[in-house]
Amino acid sequence: MSIDHGIFKAYDIRGVVDKTLTEAAARSVGRALGTLAVNKGVKKFVVGRDGRHSGPRLSAALSDGLNSAGMDVIDIGVVATPMVYFATHHFATGSGVMVTGSHNPPEYNGLKMMLAGDTLYGEAIQKLLRMIEDGELVSGRGKVEKADVAEAYLSRITGDVKLARSMRVAVDCGNGSPGAIAPELFKRLGCEVEALFCEVDGDFPNHHPDPAKPENLVDLIAALAKGDSEIGLAFDGDGDRLGVVTKRGTIIYPDRQLMLFAADVLTRHPGGEVIFDVKSTRNLFEWIRRHNGRPTLWKTGHSLLKAKMKETGAPLAGEMSGHIFIKDRWYGFDDGLYCGARLLEILSKVADPTQTLESLPDSISTPELHVDTAEGENHSVIERMQREAQFPGAIDIFKLDGLRVNYADGFGLIRASNTTPVLVLRFEADTDAALARIRADFAKALLHFKPDAKLPK
Repeated sequence: MSIDHGIFKAYDIRGVVDKTLTEAAARSVGRALGTLAVNKGVKKFVVGRDGRHSGPRLSAALSDGLNSAGMDVIDIGVVATPMVYFATHHFATGSGVMVTGSHNPPEYNGLKMMLAGDTLYGEAIQKLLRMIEDGELVSGRGKVEKADVAEAYLSRITGDVKLARSMRVAVDCGNGSPGAIAPELFKRLGCEVEALFCEVDGDFPNHHPDPAKPENLVDLIAALAKGDSEIGLAFDGDGDRLGVVTKRGTIIYPDRQLMLFAADVLTRHPGGEVIFDVKSTRNLFEWIRRHNGRPTLWKTGHSLLKAKMKETGAPLAGEMSGHIFIKDRWYGFDDGLYCGARLLEILSKVADPTQTLESLPDSISTPELHVDTAEGENHSVIERMQREAQFPGAIDIFKLDGLRVNYADGFGLIRASNTTPVLVLRFEADTDAALARIRADFAKALLHFKPDAKLPK
């Protein structure tokens, strides 16, 4: 059949509903995934969806496709993405699909896929496309059963996480699917919860459900200033990422969150490896070593980090976008809700959570900056820069994912996004002057290879 190649992304399948991502496409992906599953001896999939309006019909089409390849489906309804991951353990399927557009605009939706314990990404996703186009698909008859995993998920977390004292928490779900469970989770942990935008609404009427962007934390910061909550937690549209804000309105970005988790996890895993992506602060290296851990820099991409974590046996990993993976006392998948619970467990032991969070090492840094390119051009520019670019004064250059150039007083990063046709840049330094110098070095290098680049201010 004819299917839009553009929906087959690096880490998932994603597109505009009824334009690029159709019910027919979801059905075909389900059948191809079911065909792959037959070869791995898998017989059953968990399927969940977020609160988008297109979720019910795309989920039904996907399930129909899985059934037509002989797979049984456990439909767990509207959930956060980590609840699908949890359900693959709870029901011992090892395989599941979350129908979610994550933090994309309302007209988008997508599929995050797990098969036999592994997250599908990269070549595995392209293989599904080839199977659909070649018609290499098995036939069978499976059935759908409905199940509720919320109680098991809540019980598993509350049985594991214990707060030293009750805390007052503001929770902003941005009308994403975590709203159906987050307030209840934190109440059961003994917290007083101030709930913001926890009604699931696929139109996202209040703000975009993406805590990585400061403008989406404005309401949470205002609630903390006005009310008596001690800390603010924000979740993305499908609950696999966490945003954290202090009482004073300081955003604690995920690389600093990872410091707090590392200090805790490494007490139980001395000498353990902690993996973080190339966008993360260089302060993590010294912090992890000081807490008796081994820091490992790795490629950006939640699927790539998850795979690296599985390969190395690391108890903890995280990336700047907000995906944090805890294998200590948990399963190792990215779960914003569980990370929020673990964060509160740590902070409940201190009198002043704001002071604890704001005293974590920090540097002068830029947010993620984007330079637009033509489709595919971002990768070719990076390949040429990796071969030829010069950075005088650099201590070393890490080329596993773009170029991360380390200096004595900071670092600069340029890499190709795997999800959109942009170059991603980020800079960090000890002083404003050092930051400006490193940015100028990168501007000069980039303009040599892409003279028409429009550099962000």
